[in-house]
Amino acid sequence: MSFLQAELPELMLMIGAIILMMVAAIAGRRSTAAVSWISVLLLIVATGLLFGPPSHAGPVFGGLITDDLFAAFGKAIIFPAAAVAIIAAHGWFERGTEHAAEYPVLILFSAVGMGVMVSATNLMTLYVGLELLSLASYVLASYRRMDDRSAEAGLKYFVLGALASGILLYGISLLYGFTGTMTYPGLAAAFTRDGAHSLGLLFGLVFLLSGIAFKVSAVPFHMWTPDVYEGAPTPVTLFFSTAPKAAAILLGVRVCERRPNSLQRPNPRVLIGEDFQAQPRVPRIVRNDRYG
Repeated sequence: MSFLQAELPELMLMIGAIILMMVAAIAGRRSTAAVSWISVLLLIVATGLLFGPPSHAGPVFGGLITDDLFAAFGKAIIFPAAAVAIIAAHGWFERGTEHAAEYPVLILFSAVGMGVMVSATNLMTLYVGLELLSLASYVLASYRRMDDRSAEAGLKYFVLGALASGILLYGISLLYGFTGTMTYPGLAAAFTRDGAHSLGLLFGLVFLLSGIAFKVSAVPFHMWTPDVYEGAPTPVTLFFSTAPKAAAILLGVRVCERRPNSLQRPNPRVLIGEDFQAQPRVPRIVRNDRYG
């Protein structure tokens, strides 16, 4: 089976995002409505394509990505959530002043990054997908350029996100240095063989999981969440609290899977999976809004 068929949803979204970005640059704000609805259509079509080869193609690109039912399930959550975030923006942004055509394009790039994250079976692919999501998210958080709170949210997210990315990359370097592989099955085999006796492997895993925990705002890596969610535009907060959280949780399930040969059906009861789902919500519920 051709890798083009297996990766058709991501390829379609990426090519569409690049074309729409050029349209937005040329036509400006006049193209906002058209770009937004075309982006929604692309996400809906990409979701429909998941019922074909992308749900059972298996490893592609030399094992860098695995297209299975687990990945298709994650994308079936991510793509509709991204479409809802685009639709919700129409009724919230002040028309003609803040809602520009770049917004849906950034959502599309984020969706592609999250799709790569949930399909990744290699640490380098994981990092590429995560950074594609992060770079678009930094811009989305500070989308209201004339609002001090939005600018503050984007700056805090960028600084802390860069720190988390560095920690994640350091963990990947340690894991590769001590195992000689970046594939999830290879890492699982290395941990099965000598993980309990290798301090370097344990430190690498801790740094890796810390970077993932930051993206899902799991305790104790949730310090950025209240300020970013408060300062970002409401449709962006809606997006941040759904699709990226689902992508990071599913990514954590793949990484933490204990059985090296069971990537087709990962066990959700993993090392810190329960903390991902339960802990992050508490601090945001009890926090007071300092802006009244």
